[in-house]
Amino acid sequence: MSNARLVFVGSLNREAPYFQGARGVGLGVYSFDEQTLEIRKLAETNDVDNPTFLSVTPDGSRIYVNSEVFTWREGTVSAYGFDRASNALNYLNKQPSLGSITAHNTITRDGTKLLVANYGIGEGGPDRAVAVYGFERDGALSAPLASVSHKGTGPNAARQERSHAHSVTETIGGGTAIVADLGIDRLVSYRIGPDGSLTKSAESALPPGAGPRHIALHPNGRFVFVMNELDSTVVSMALDQASGRLSVIDAKPAVPAEVRDSNHCADIQISPDGRFVYGSNRGHDSVVIMAVDQNTGALSLVGYIPCGGTTPRNLALTPSGGHLFSANQNADRISIFARDADSGLLTDTGRAIEIGTPMCVKIVA
Repeated sequence: MSNARLVFVGSLNREAPYFQGARGVGLGVYSFDEQTLEIRKLAETNDVDNPTFLSVTPDGSRIYVNSEVFTWREGTVSAYGFDRASNALNYLNKQPSLGSITAHNTITRDGTKLLVANYGIGEGGPDRAVAVYGFERDGALSAPLASVSHKGTGPNAARQERSHAHSVTETIGGGTAIVADLGIDRLVSYRIGPDGSLTKSAESALPPGAGPRHIALHPNGRFVFVMNELDSTVVSMALDQASGRLSVIDAKPAVPAEVRDSNHCADIQISPDGRFVYGSNRGHDSVVIMAVDQNTGALSLVGYIPCGGTTPRNLALTPSGGHLFSANQNADRISIFARDADSGLLTDTGRAIEIGTPMCVKIVA
């Protein structure tokens, strides 16, 4: 059983005008054997609306799922338990997200809180960019402990008419949350208090119109890698751990020049050893592979590989780093790639999880 992995998948089950259909089943759980590549469905529930992002505890026993529903002034965050013995999903509770288009969440490294980012569309309602929750003894979510809002615009009138917090990620050292705000071209750093309070410690600017979406953290804690959705670039940044401020080290295009105007980057992941980053390209329908200089944090292009479908929204690496999953939203398919640890290259295994509109995939041992 040492090769067994649990795979958690969120798939779209309610229509939204900015997605091309909703053919999913909600929240699903699968087993994946890294040696045999066997995939087995363990559980699923359609009781959660549009689970476009989720986080899972390291032991796979609790799942925290965002609901992103168009026209809702507040999304929700739902807590589920997963029992490995019975392969059962158990609903715990849900809380309001304090903002619309709830886009991302992460469990803090000490396991005591959940940080939630709201992309936000329009005005009205609480309209908070980030909310913080605690956990009850059974893993249920507490009422919100704290929240913050962002203000501002960017040069892209269609996409940067206001703040759009797209992700929130805690640093390797812990205690600092970095919010990637696509609308204002900034990474905003907050100190996380023991009570869940958020105190702004730094704002780090990216080039106008970049549109930062997701970030990946180097295991050494010194480097942060940013996937910019709007200008299709990958940026390497140095983190000052004392202040939370980030400064640009390097930037590289995520796609060939001739397709850059029609591409929208999405997710970014880093290999367990920190030597390679992987980014998803919607439009080019590829995964870009870049090598990381371990001393300087500089990036170099390794290559692009087809994502095994269309619209690769989310990526996930197995804990061993041996396989990469690409959730290809508009192909109704999560493609599975074998990863060469030395070269960083990916090879399509031909195996996949066939599921309607996959939005997010998480893998635990």
